[in-house]
Amino acid sequence: MEEERDQLILWLPVAIGAGITAWLVLPDPLAWTTALLAMAAMALLALAIGRGGRAERALGIGALAMAIGLSLIWWRASDAAGGVLTRPVITTFEARVESVEPLAARGLVRLRLATIRVADQSADRFGRTTVLPGHVRVNLAEADVPAALTRGATIRLQARLMPPPQPAVPGAYDYARVAWFDEIGGTGRGFAPVTIIASGDAQGGGLRDRLSRHIQTRVAGSAGGIASALATGDQGAIAEEDAEAMRRSGLAHLLSVSGLHITAVVAAMMLVVLRLLALSPWLALRFRLPLIAAAAGAAAAIGYTLLTGSQVPTIRSCVAALLVLVALAMGREAMTLRLVAAGAVVVLLLWPESLAGPSFQLSFAAITAIIALHEHPRIKAWFAPRDERWIAKLGRNLGSLVLTGLLVEFSLMPIALFHFHKAGFYGAAANIIAIPWTTFIVMPLEALALLLDLVGLGAPLWWLTAGALNLLLWLARTTAGLPGSVAALPAMPAIAYALIVIGGLWIALWRTRWRRLGLVPLIIGSIWSLMTPAPDLLVTGDGRHVAIRTARGGLALLRDRVGDYTSDMLAENGGVDGTPLLLADQPEARCNRDLCLAERRAGGRTWRILVTRSVYLVPADELIAACRGADIVISERRLPPACTPRWLKLDRPTLTRTGGVAITLSTGNVTTVYRPGDHHPWRTPGVDINRSGGAGRQAYPEHEPGRGNNAARHKRGSPDRAEPSRPRGGNI
Repeated sequence: MEEERDQLILWLPVAIGAGITAWLVLPDPLAWTTALLAMAAMALLALAIGRGGRAERALGIGALAMAIGLSLIWWRASDAAGGVLTRPVITTFEARVESVEPLAARGLVRLRLATIRVADQSADRFGRTTVLPGHVRVNLAEADVPAALTRGATIRLQARLMPPPQPAVPGAYDYARVAWFDEIGGTGRGFAPVTIIASGDAQGGGLRDRLSRHIQTRVAGSAGGIASALATGDQGAIAEEDAEAMRRSGLAHLLSVSGLHITAVVAAMMLVVLRLLALSPWLALRFRLPLIAAAAGAAAAIGYTLLTGSQVPTIRSCVAALLVLVALAMGREAMTLRLVAAGAVVVLLLWPESLAGPSFQLSFAAITAIIALHEHPRIKAWFAPRDERWIAKLGRNLGSLVLTGLLVEFSLMPIALFHFHKAGFYGAAANIIAIPWTTFIVMPLEALALLLDLVGLGAPLWWLTAGALNLLLWLARTTAGLPGSVAALPAMPAIAYALIVIGGLWIALWRTRWRRLGLVPLIIGSIWSLMTPAPDLLVTGDGRHVAIRTARGGLALLRDRVGDYTSDMLAENGGVDGTPLLLADQPEARCNRDLCLAERRAGGRTWRILVTRSVYLVPADELIAACRGADIVISERRLPPACTPRWLKLDRPTLTRTGGVAITLSTGNVTTVYRPGDHHPWRTPGVDINRSGGAGRQAYPEHEPGRGNNAARHKRGSPDRAEPSRPRGGNI
């Protein structure tokens, strides 16, 4: 502990994050209070037994930091409470426009609205009146958006709103949690006509919106979307196939304004200001021009952060840049892990909920890995500047880039697999080209083009910018198309991921030989993740979509027409890279219009899985007989009590209480979205699974969660639709 005394401060943000994690993992206020008291008791115990020892002080401060983290996230969750829809509604209402986000690639405009009042207060057939939450998010087709609709306007529109969707299956994206902290109580689709009651911003949106539109008129297509992402953080104009290519090639970080972009902006501003001021001998002799340039760089960093929407990676990078500038002004070493720790503490104190998101984790993992690598004495010695021939210097710099890229790739891979269930293999090689190209070619060209547009002379530079961005897109598409470019794994166990994180932090933050002990949890967590079997059955929370693993290891979907989002989500959580197959086309399945019976060999036995495909009723005697011959029965509607499969029944009442379900047949493991006793404010009640035929005892009183968990996030090809009427019946 004495040898590592300089490293102890680096564990302060880790302790705060541990307190935040404890609140997210523990289920209810009793558990949160117990944990808080235990942390306080640990701090008091360390104070009581401490005799000035470093270990006792570290233990006490760590326990106190954990208590602060838990208290902060609990307070944020309580403070963010703004009301959430409990059921889908179609209503006409008035609202004030808080933000306008064009999604040009999808032909949509996304509005964040502060609701004012519901226009129609008549009760429905159940005697219920519509009460809207304080804030909702609505998508409008571009053709339905009035030309005068800007931020600050008051509008009247009709929309179909739903509760923020819970994860469709275990391990999927949890928008309900994100929406809670963003104070979004409902999401949905708006319909024309949209009436403007009071006008808003007379200039047609804020500076960020106007700049994005300006850039996209100069550079067409996805190249223009990337250009606007670099300048303003707006990624809405990037086509989905190009965004997917950037993700698969490991270049998606270029689209999220973070350390790379902040560094380029600060460095460029400092260089320009310093060179211009140095032209005056009077200024150069009387003032410390580097300090003035640093102040200009700090102003540029803050302005760029505000312009790009103040996202977590941008804020972290801005804080880091400001600390670097302060360190340089004081004559201290700038790029250290203490700087990273300070940035993490600032972000966690202001936005504790960001810890659970991939943005925070990817951002801090990358910069921590880079600095920890280059602080290692042996690495410092290998790549330190020295008097040598230019070819040797070039090779040494290239080796440093390759080593750094590989380390960052391996550091980020577990995070990508945990959150996205995919990780790229060629990202290190692609980034060696893409990062310098973006930093030294694309961004300077775009900045000069915007500057020359002030006098109407930017067209030639916009042509060059478009060419440079198209080359970047070519690199992304080529890398993404290489064989084996992406590794896909099913949802990683949370404990395995925690072991990997603990091991990585232990290796990165300590300096003496005991850092090697971090390899133990790191290896255990990695093996656990790789050995976790993929689920054989995935069922979404509304019961409409079912994915069954085929004998060849792929996934087959129940329904012929499935939205892009649902198909991709089921494939990712099932550990499959590619488009799932159709269940009706598989030799181990027999399907008609209303039912499917599939067989799956696992755990030394053959499982018979019966699934309903439509909302039309099947003759009761036929359905009951089919249920008795099946091990698992799944339906989006309520099944009769006499439908008793041999192992598990998942119908509408059960799925309402459990949410989405993932089943591993070889082990008999059933994982649900809703945990029994989970009292986090964005969750609905959990339930115990009774595998002999349905749901067991309900954990606490039932809410009515909205059906159609995926509707608010469907992409192209998944419109809400009503199937044409046809006769009931059908035999399997």
